[in-house]
Amino acid sequence: MLSRPRDLERVRARLTSWLMAKMPDASELAIAPFERPSAGYSNETFLFDLSYRLGDGVHRDRLVARLAPSDFLVFPEYDLVAQCRVMRSLAATTIPVPRVRWLEEDATVLGTPFYLMDAIGGEVPAEVPSYHSYGFVSEATPERRTHMWWSGIGTLARIHALDWRTLGLAFLGVPPPETGPLDRQLDYYDRYLRWVCESGAPQPILQAALGWLQRNRFVPARVTLCWGDARLPNLMYRDDEVVGVLDWEMAFLGDPEEDLGWWLFMDWVNNEGYGLPRAAGFPGRLETIRHYEELSGRAVEHAPYHEVLAAFRFGIIMARIAGRLREIEAPLPTPDLETNNPCTQRLAAALGLPAPGAPSGGS
Repeated sequence: MLSRPRDLERVRARLTSWLMAKMPDASELAIAPFERPSAGYSNETFLFDLSYRLGDGVHRDRLVARLAPSDFLVFPEYDLVAQCRVMRSLAATTIPVPRVRWLEEDATVLGTPFYLMDAIGGEVPAEVPSYHSYGFVSEATPERRTHMWWSGIGTLARIHALDWRTLGLAFLGVPPPETGPLDRQLDYYDRYLRWVCESGAPQPILQAALGWLQRNRFVPARVTLCWGDARLPNLMYRDDEVVGVLDWEMAFLGDPEEDLGWWLFMDWVNNEGYGLPRAAGFPGRLETIRHYEELSGRAVEHAPYHEVLAAFRFGIIMARIAGRLREIEAPLPTPDLETNNPCTQRLAAALGLPAPGAPSGGS
C-alpha cells in the first residue's frame, strides 16, 4: 500500500456514527464485517455489510466505501465529487455502474472525503497477478474468455454512444474544437509529467513521447464521454457478462479512440509487458478494432497514436508509483523501474528511441 494504512476499527466506528446521523429512522445499526480488499493505488476502498432495523424489519446492505487519498497522490488532483457525479449521471443509462448512496465532502469524518456505494455481486479480473495467469479469468475456457472480452468491448461502445450533453456531463470540461480534445489531454499530462519529475527521476523517453504526440496531433472525428481507465480489471463480471463498470476517476470528454487504445495497451501490459503468455481465447488487436468499429458504426482511424498515448499516460503513472515505492523503501522488481518499465520499453520501440537502460555512450 502506498499510503499509511488506516486503523480499521477506528474507521468502522466513525463510519457507524456518521451513518446513524444519516439514517435517523434506523435502529440497531451495525457494520460487520469491515474489510479492506486489495487496495488500489489512487484511493482506499473498504467493503462492509450494513445492518439496521426499520419499521418493516431488519435490512442488510452490502456497501463499498471509497476514500480519497490523504497522504499520497498518484495524480496531481483527485476529484471525488466528479466521480460521484459521473456515476449518478450514468445510473439512468444502460451502463451498469454502482449506485452511489452518499457523498461526504467533510474531511473531518474519516480524515478525507469519501462516498458510499452499493456493492455489485460478481467477480473482478485479477490485476496483480495478471488475469492472464491468475484467477477466474485464467481458469475459464478460451470460449468464455472470448465472451468476457466482447462483453467489455460492447460496454465500451455503449459508453461512447451516450449523449453526454443530455446526461449533464459538461462539468467534465468540454474540449475546444479542432485539435482541442487532444490538446486538453496532452496539456494535462504535460503538467502531470513535470509534477512527477519534480520529486522523481528524469524521464527522457516520456518527454520524447510527449513531443511526438504533440507533433502528430489530429482533429478527432467526435467527442464522447470517455471512461478513462478502460481495462478488464475495472469490470465486474457475472456469468461472463459485464455487470459493473468501476473506477471513473479518469473520466473525461474526448476522443473515444483514446479509451480503445488504453484498453489494448493495458491488456498488452498484463501479458507481454510482464513477460507472460496471452491467455487463449482473447481476441487479437485487429479483431478487437474491427469489432469495435462494427459496434460503434465508426472507423477507428488513429489506433497507433492512441496506443502511444496510452503508453505515455501509464508511463507517468508507473513513474509516480515507482518513485513512491523507492521513497518508502519497498521492494522493486528492478532498481530502475521509474524509467525502465513496460511503458518506456514500448515507447522506445515504437518511436525508434534508445531502449531504457541502454548505455548512452560508446565504449
